[in-house]
Amino acid sequence: MTTVGLLYPGHAAEDDFPRIEVMIDSDIRLPLFHTETGEDAHDIASLRAAGAPERLSAGVEELRLAGAESLVWASTNGSFVYGWEGAHEQVADLARAAGLPASSTSFAFAHAVGELGAGRVAVASIDPVDVAPLFTGFLEAAGIEVVSARDAGPGPAVSATEAAAWTPEQVKELVTAADHPDAEVVLLPCTALHTAGYVPELEELLGKPVLTANQVTVWEGLRLVERRVWAPTLGTLFATREPPPGAVENRGIEVRE
Repeated sequence: MTTVGLLYPGHAAEDDFPRIEVMIDSDIRLPLFHTETGEDAHDIASLRAAGAPERLSAGVEELRLAGAESLVWASTNGSFVYGWEGAHEQVADLARAAGLPASSTSFAFAHAVGELGAGRVAVASIDPVDVAPLFTGFLEAAGIEVVSARDAGPGPAVSATEAAAWTPEQVKELVTAADHPDAEVVLLPCTALHTAGYVPELEELLGKPVLTANQVTVWEGLRLVERRVWAPTLGTLFATREPPPGAVENRGIEVRE
């Protein structure tokens, strides 16, 4: 059995993870701890507070007792909001606290793009206009070219609660609007969106791989313990038994103590 511990901010689309367990149909377990988020807001200060070390460390012992072999901070904007170096420090602190290899959803996206041998992406974000560009900067620091990026636009930011209520049709509209002919992969960075049940539909719609936040979070936790799973119902990322030519294997962010 392989056990990946997940630290999930608040309550939104966390039911994607038991769904993924079933879809993988293997000896994979995904115990989850809900971290405190404070106000359901996507401003920079709130996101940095959600990813603070004391909030992430709160669930470490519970997940260790659940048999976790790796830990993933299941938040994209709660990690990239710290910047490339700060996000490394964040997961290094988590790894030291847990004594386990650790990562976050932001790094999961960077590694998954490399796994697919891609270099150019489009980003379908629902983050506010001042937050979404930080993810673009994070990806560019990882050597990934962002050829198109969509944010939430003017008006109030979409809360995690609101995002969790989005229908598949709304998500399809989002990825279609964000796609670009030069993009090899489209990224959906919000862990509050339910996407686990229809990644292949999104890929068929766009004619290219789609990486979604909860999908890559699980993949990253398995990558940390060198466990490869074949589950094509979770999209192209899980549909290859061996890395494609040119795939990047980066293990530079794990810390074991």
